[in-house]
Amino acid sequence: MGSAELGAEPGHRATLVQFSSAFCQPCRATRRILAEVAGMVEGVAHVEIDAEERLDLVRALGIEKTPTVLVLDATGRIVRRAAGMPRKVDVIAALGAAV
Repeated sequence: MGSAELGAEPGHRATLVQFSSAFCQPCRATRRILAEVAGMVEGVAHVEIDAEERLDLVRALGIEKTPTVLVLDATGRIVRRAAGMPRKVDVIAALGAAV
């Protein structure tokens, strides 16, 4: 998955992709957690995608609820996937599989 699908530039080491929706309370907390982790780890980007605006991508990836977080490696390959609000420690651990 590259910048065309993401609508943003991926990180050069890994990318945290968050699928959100407008009225999703856990999405706000997830946004804070992922932004914080991306800020801690050099070369990691956080990209948030509005699920309602990108139904094509939601369907192609089988996203069923928000928030859903995908961890992409440097090549754009999905190495981890989780639905629901993640814990910061789990995000950091998942990055270990990508970098």
